[in-house]
Amino acid sequence: MEEIIQEKISADHLLYVSLKYTKTCDVIMNLILRWKRMIETSIERTLQHAKKKKKISSIPENPVGMIKEVSNLFKKDKEFLKVIDLYEMFRKIRELKTERIGEFRKNVTLKIFYRGEEIDVNLEKLKEYADLLEKFISKVKQFLST
Repeated sequence: MEEIIQEKISADHLLYVSLKYTKTCDVIMNLILRWKRMIETSIERTLQHAKKKKKISSIPENPVGMIKEVSNLFKKDKEFLKVIDLYEMFRKIRELKTERIGEFRKNVTLKIFYRGEEIDVNLEKLKEYADLLEKFISKVKQFLST
């Protein structure tokens, strides 16, 4: 859990301090990559705990298998599954087509083209993601403490 909290602290710093002063898409990209690592670590720890508690028989080696396994564990939790969907986009972020809009300005936006959609990742969207991830971390913490 310590590792997950450290990633979250770093991500929060990027969101609330770095982005506030620099307003660049590079900071947004770094924040997304930090969140990706945080979610990855959370998924790994969750699966390890589930295996120890005999809720699953084995932990898949590949990320896609891990995503499926953790999705099955939390199939009734809509918010958890939302984060898993978000994680799938975060995983592909480097290969996706992106467009930088309004850098160094108040309304800096990273436009991401994902699954045929345009997703405008701006400060509001990042705060939305941060709230979602806050709840996700709480659920992971709760699951790991059982």
